[in-house]
Amino acid sequence: MKKLPASILALAVVFWVWCLAGMAVKVQSLASAEHQETLDTRVQGFLDSMKGRWRDLNVPYEDGQILYDLIVKNNFTRALEIGTSTGHSSIWIAWALSKTGGKLITIEIKGDRYKTAVENFAQAGVAAYIDARLADAHSLVKELPGPFDFVFSDADKEWYTQYFQDVEPKLTAGGCFTAHNVLDGFAGAEAFLAYVKRQPRYTTTVDRTSRAGISISCKTSQ
Repeated sequence: MKKLPASILALAVVFWVWCLAGMAVKVQSLASAEHQETLDTRVQGFLDSMKGRWRDLNVPYEDGQILYDLIVKNNFTRALEIGTSTGHSSIWIAWALSKTGGKLITIEIKGDRYKTAVENFAQAGVAAYIDARLADAHSLVKELPGPFDFVFSDADKEWYTQYFQDVEPKLTAGGCFTAHNVLDGFAGAEAFLAYVKRQPRYTTTVDRTSRAGISISCKTSQ
């Protein structure tokens, strides 16, 4: 029996390698989809079980949904949260980032809240998507290198403008800086909202479906 020419054998090998690679990608894609479906079920179950039970200045359930939708819609991947509390908003943000391939850095200054938040992250199944820092945001926000494409500020309202100024150079074009409680009458939040609306490279809107008001300031150019 004649041997096949080397060129044909080489083509056959390339074809089989291509087929195997395609099968591997398909298997990996199916595994990834299955993992996401499992994670979605776990996170949703945790959030539903905790609905109405969050204290310590956590955001309401509906506000967490607003943050989640904003991240997924814009495919944000590099997130910063200023003010973790016990982790309600962090879980919504991290859940969204699990779909975009991103990760969250979140900062909390109080040790007891930080400890509870870390426990909540593990129970919700999103710990792998969160870099939780026990630190003073007043100094840490200045030190973080970035870049970020999504920021959520929900710490001391009188520092909102300073947080924005510290993180602004690290925010990518198209990225958004969001802040909580801007309609609640806090002096710091009101001053921040007036300040950010004056920034020429930003468009700022307020989501009023949140009772507290969430401002969304998106960077139009670098």
